[in-house]
Amino acid sequence: MRLLAVLLLLLVTLWGPAAEAEDTAGPDIRVRSQLLPADSVLVGGTASLQVDLLVDTWFSAAPRLPKLSLDGAVVSDPGGEAVHLNEEIDGKPFFGLRFTYQITPQQAGSFVIPALDIQVTPGQGKGPVTVHSAAQRFVARQPAGAGEGEQRLVARQVTLTQTLKRSHEPLRVGDSIERRLHVEAVGAQAMLIPPPGFAEISGLQRYVQPPSVRPLSDGRGGVSGGVRDDAVSYVVKEAGKYQLPAIELHWWDTASGEARTVSVPALEIESAAAAGYQAPFSITEDLRELGRKTQVRIAGHWLFLLGALLLVGGAGYAWRTWGGALIGTWRRWRQARREAWLESPEYAWRQVRSQLKGTPPELSALYLWIRRTSGCREMRKHTGDLSAAVRQPLLGFLETRYGRGRGEGAVAELIDALPKLRQTTAQCSNTSSGKHGLKPLTPGAIEPSRYP
Repeated sequence: MRLLAVLLLLLVTLWGPAAEAEDTAGPDIRVRSQLLPADSVLVGGTASLQVDLLVDTWFSAAPRLPKLSLDGAVVSDPGGEAVHLNEEIDGKPFFGLRFTYQITPQQAGSFVIPALDIQVTPGQGKGPVTVHSAAQRFVARQPAGAGEGEQRLVARQVTLTQTLKRSHEPLRVGDSIERRLHVEAVGAQAMLIPPPGFAEISGLQRYVQPPSVRPLSDGRGGVSGGVRDDAVSYVVKEAGKYQLPAIELHWWDTASGEARTVSVPALEIESAAAAGYQAPFSITEDLRELGRKTQVRIAGHWLFLLGALLLVGGAGYAWRTWGGALIGTWRRWRQARREAWLESPEYAWRQVRSQLKGTPPELSALYLWIRRTSGCREMRKHTGDLSAAVRQPLLGFLETRYGRGRGEGAVAELIDALPKLRQTTAQCSNTSSGKHGLKPLTPGAIEPSRYP
């Protein structure tokens, strides 16, 4: 029993410090950094500083990397995304993240990248831990044939393409054309791609559009270079033939340091005179800028048919709503006009001649006309105001018709005297109305035309 107790005490004595040492050690953190290319880079080229952070547990918070700045160089800090790493070091699995700084020297000389203080929060740790990367250095050398102070494009590969878009085919005065250039530079930063030169051309109005600059994705979440899109619009002011000159882009190869050139050919365009009035701006261009890619066009005969249908529909609705009332109003107006016509002197006069020519001849229409014209109800009273030339045929007819007269010739004489009878009666009626009319009772009252 004593021997067993001694062995247990010995095991506790030896195991305790080892376990305590293991507990105080914490997670294993590794830091690696390398510069690509390793020693030198061309002025205007891009060097990549890769920083790998590895832990044997996990990251409970995102690592915090410092901002890097170098005199005489443009530095792009790592973005929000990082490359995930899974490695085995000394038989132990590690999980890690890779961050990349993009460094572009703007002048020749030696550059020193200091050690970076990086804050890491590993899982199962006691909190954030600050680790340090190794210092790096490189040399920037001037490209062959490059001038001092000019913007240089240094890349592994550069492609340049162009497209031409016309607002109308064929071109006319007032139309526009758009020339667009697309540059892809592998191994270069997008901000360092130089802008192309769009020439001024006589007879064309130039409008340079703002460029579009963005990183070139490598398809795995990283950045492999830069992309730049430029565009210019030309509005045709005069008819004729024009040439858009060729455009060249000079760059230097990162691997060999040699100067290279990419270019797009010149473009020939021809514009005819405007057929009619042209707006001082392109409606097509404005609609395109507003996002209206398409326009709806309706043929003229369909518009005419639609208008006819709307007109017929509106007329049908109006007839259904107000048709009955309109018909009733029209009928009442027509009946009132007919009644007024039947009560008029003109209607009675039109019956006089036919009644005198009838068998036997009658004077009812003549009596009615005299009453409606002069207001007299007795023939003798009316004939007293007439001349002898008119009164004698009338009295002769009365004597022949109702007494002993001269015969049938009296009817013909009366018919011949009717025009003068009508004229004389009208004059007597006007004179009587003016002579015997009453004065207005109040100022502004309407004076009556005649009284019976």
